[in-house]
Amino acid sequence: MLISRWIGHPRFLQAFRFLAALLASVPLLFVVSGIAAQSLGPDPGQAVTESLGLAAFQLIIATLCMTPLKRWTGWAGWLRIRRMLGLFAFFYAMLHVLAFLQFILGWTDLWATFTKRPYIIAGALSFLMLIPLALTSSTGMMRRLGKSWKPLHKLVYPAVLVAWVHYVWQARSDVGEMVFYGLAILVLLAVRWKWTGSRGMIPFVRG
Repeated sequence: MLISRWIGHPRFLQAFRFLAALLASVPLLFVVSGIAAQSLGPDPGQAVTESLGLAAFQLIIATLCMTPLKRWTGWAGWLRIRRMLGLFAFFYAMLHVLAFLQFILGWTDLWATFTKRPYIIAGALSFLMLIPLALTSSTGMMRRLGKSWKPLHKLVYPAVLVAWVHYVWQARSDVGEMVFYGLAILVLLAVRWKWTGSRGMIPFVRG
């Protein structure tokens, strides 16, 4: 009883949100410190791009963990940071795209390059699905969309799957890390399927 009262205290929740924000900022801090120290290896542009993309991918998975953690622990505090983690994921994804265009792909003849590299198409599709989620994440947009908000935000499920395909597609030899993430995603989606059924996971479908 004492513990539940303590973790439900507004100050604890505020500290928890601050800690989550701090942890979500760590990848960016590593990138910035690496650039400042010139310690990102022989291809810093590639290192920056990969670090930002991986951070976005990990944070999308983290957002999918919040509802199961809430249901398993009974603590609603997990849901208090879900929106923030989602916005961090979009922020890193946007930086990843910009870094990719600046350091790797270039800004000219984008369409020709996209069609020659299928993994880029997968990454672009995942990013495009994140955009409406970020734009409609505020409480005001939730009220405006009403019952349409949840069906729209089911886009997170295909977004994380396509993002995983994006990474696996470009993996050269060591795919062990992506296999681990794939299994984690599979477990999270299976849990969601068990709780809500197929209608609970199909974008734009209510239920």
